[in-house]
Amino acid sequence: MSRRSARPRLIVAAVAATFAALSACSVNNGATTGSGNGSNADGGSSQAVARSVARVHGSIPSGAHDVDLSKPVTLRVRSGTFRSVEVTGPQGAHVRGRLSAGKTRWVSTTPLQASSRYLVVSTAVDAQGRTKSYRSSFRTRALSLDEQTYPSFVPVENQTVGVGMPVIIRFDVPVTDRASIQRHLQVISRPAQVGAFHWVSSQEVHWRPRSFWRPGTDVTVKAAIAGVPAGNGIYGQKDRELHFTVGRSMISKVDMNTDQMRVFENGKLLRTIPITTGRQPDFTTRSGIKVIVEKFRHKRMNSETIGIDPNSADGYNLDDVEYAMRVTYSGEFVHAAPWSVADQGHRNVSHGCTGMSPENAAWLYDRSLVGDVVEYTGTSRQMTLTNGFGDWNASFADYRSGAAS
Repeated sequence: MSRRSARPRLIVAAVAATFAALSACSVNNGATTGSGNGSNADGGSSQAVARSVARVHGSIPSGAHDVDLSKPVTLRVRSGTFRSVEVTGPQGAHVRGRLSAGKTRWVSTTPLQASSRYLVVSTAVDAQGRTKSYRSSFRTRALSLDEQTYPSFVPVENQTVGVGMPVIIRFDVPVTDRASIQRHLQVISRPAQVGAFHWVSSQEVHWRPRSFWRPGTDVTVKAAIAGVPAGNGIYGQKDRELHFTVGRSMISKVDMNTDQMRVFENGKLLRTIPITTGRQPDFTTRSGIKVIVEKFRHKRMNSETIGIDPNSADGYNLDDVEYAMRVTYSGEFVHAAPWSVADQGHRNVSHGCTGMSPENAAWLYDRSLVGDVVEYTGTSRQMTLTNGFGDWNASFADYRSGAAS
C-alpha cells in the first residue's frame, strides 16, 4: 500500500471515531430505575443535569404477591411533591386515596380485593418543575370462603313493598368489627328520608327511616364491603346493591278489645273487618307494630311449631290455611279462619293468629304487600324488636343507639 492511498483511510477512521464519541454522549435520556419498590423514571429530560431529584417510594414492593388486604397502599415522595397518583385494580376500578396537605404522601382509603392485581402509577415534580414517574404492581392474597362474609338483602331486587319495610342485610359469616362494615353500608332514598342502622346480631343489620316510608319512595342499598375487614380475620366477600320501591301506604289497626280491624289506604278507611285474636291468657296476641313478613296463598299450620302437641286438646294440624300473611317469626299470622266466623268481632279464640272470614281474608290478601303495617292494641303482651320485622317497636333514638359506634 502507498502512503497516498493510506491517508484517506486514516481521515475516514478519524471522522468515524469522532461521530462515535458524539453518539455516546447523546444516548443517556435520563431514565433511572428505583430500588425495591418500583421504578422511578425522569420525564422529558435528555441530559443528566436535567434529571428530577424527586424520589417516590411505595409501601408495597413492586411484584409482591400475597399482599394482605388490610395493608393500605402508601406512596411517599422526597425532594418533590405529587402531581398525580392512580391505583387501579380489577376491571380497571380505581382505588380512592387521600393526599397529604403538603402533597408528599398518598394513602389508599378504599379496601383491596382478594386475588387481584393492582397497578400503581404516579408522577412527582421537584422544585425545578422536573417530573419523576413511578410505576409498580402487586397481587393480593386469596381468601377461603371461611374468611369471607357475603351480604344478602331483604327485600329482593325491584320489589314493591309497604311503608313499614325495613332494609335488612344478612351476613353468612359473623361480623365482629361492625363499625368497619357499617362504614361501607349506605341507604339512599328518593325523596331523602332520615334513618339509622340497628344491629340485630353479628350476622344481621337493619335500617329504617325515622317514620314510615313515604309512599312512592325509590330506595338504593349499597354494601361496598369487598375486602373490608369484618373482624377475626374475616373480610367482606363482594360489593352488592339493591333497588326497591315503596308502594302506597296500607296500615291496618287491630283493636283486640273490640275485635275489629280497620284497614286504611293512604289514610282513607277502606274497610272494618271483624276478627278474632289469641285466647287470653293462654295464647295472648302481642300488642305493638307488626309488619307483613311474607304471604302464602295456602299454608300448612301445625301447633308443634309453637310448642303445642298436635294431639293435645289445644293442638292443631291444618293442611290448607288460606290467605296467610306472617307478622311474627314466632308464628302469628293474619289468615282466613272459617271455623271461627261466629266468634269474629265478639271473642278472642285463636292460638295467637288474627282470624277473619275467607271473604275478608281474600280481600285483604289481594291488597297487601310485604312491608305493610299492622298495628295491634289491647293486650299487655308486647311485640319485640326482633320477632319479625319489629323495627318500629322502639323510639328512633333507641333504635339508632343500636348502630355500630
